[in-house]
Amino acid sequence: MPNSLDTNALEQTFLNARSFSKFTMEEVSDELIAQLYDLMKWGPTSMNCQPAHYLVIRSPEAKKRLIPTLMPGNQDKTSDAPATIIVATDMQFYEDMDAKVPAIPEARSMFVSNEILAQQTALRNSTLQGAYLIIAARMLGLDCGPMSGFNNDAVDAEFFPEGRYKSNFLINIGCGDPSSNYPRGSRLSFEQAVDIL
Repeated sequence: MPNSLDTNALEQTFLNARSFSKFTMEEVSDELIAQLYDLMKWGPTSMNCQPAHYLVIRSPEAKKRLIPTLMPGNQDKTSDAPATIIVATDMQFYEDMDAKVPAIPEARSMFVSNEILAQQTALRNSTLQGAYLIIAARMLGLDCGPMSGFNNDAVDAEFFPEGRYKSNFLINIGCGDPSSNYPRGSRLSFEQAVDIL
């Protein structure tokens, strides 16, 4: 029988966790961001490709650069959040595959020779890593507000002009203020979402 985490851990990570659009003024320190990365980096990716790149937007100057790229409904919440993480995709993730997966020496050439496979792998796995980031943040007592309402081209031009990284989605992080939360939305039932063959 699998060894399940206790109920408190499950509640903090999933059962009682919410997406937040408002945060307290409590700071998210460099040390906490490093701890967050050191936890989430262990989440699996296909062939250990690890294509995600994270840009933490925290200073007022960086926020001023980010805010104009967001849809109006996301501007205030991002401006007020202690930190916003741009989860980006490294389009050249395969360049260091020899170090990431030494057991498969042909890994780099496989992606270099198949651009579609490389792009699909990069996007799929950077999205997966962004999800690990949310789960790890919740495990460390942080709250998250993931967002996709922004202009990817504008974010990339502003923060990744060299073209190697492409923005995937954004996550506001901090200590959530529940005062602006909507009632929790329903989830699909097991019968609606799952088939077992």
